[in-house]
Amino acid sequence: MEQLLIKSLSKVALAMFRKDFIGIFHGSVSARVELNKFVINKKDAIFDNLEEEDMIQLNHNKDYRWKEASMDADIHSAIYQNVSDAKFIAYTMPPFTMSYTLENDYVVPKDYFGVQRYKNLKVFDPKTFDDWYERADVEISRFFSEHNIDIMIIRGYGIYAHAREITELAKKLAIIENSCRILLRGEK
Repeated sequence: MEQLLIKSLSKVALAMFRKDFIGIFHGSVSARVELNKFVINKKDAIFDNLEEEDMIQLNHNKDYRWKEASMDADIHSAIYQNVSDAKFIAYTMPPFTMSYTLENDYVVPKDYFGVQRYKNLKVFDPKTFDDWYERADVEISRFFSEHNIDIMIIRGYGIYAHAREITELAKKLAIIENSCRILLRGEK
């Protein structure tokens, strides 16, 4: 695997780990390396120090390597196959966003950066979690395809986002989290 790519993913994963966007074994980051290949963290990866051995390269056709990959690999694969602009993908669970979207159907930022980037984001409701992982790859990739948006906030589950640049991906997530923190404080 390309060392520069792994270093970039590791740097952003560490920043997201420090901000509590991803946890010890919760969350995922990936990068498209070719049309039909991507790298993603392994299922046992700890995000504060991702190294090459914590990542795995996958084809969209499942083989034995998929057993080592993050449980989110199916979702990342579906996004890469259906969203041509996706070069990097992250699945995160930022705490303020998670809290705010449990009770709200939209994120309507009131801060400058949130308003500039996202004026109004609908929160996707998965309805039930009983079969969420059986349908998540289809529903998430369909959402991105149908709405022509680069971020999906899922009630009670987290955020999926994609971008052309890894730093842009991190920025999107930070803006949403900051906006939700401000919105939560305004509700008190």
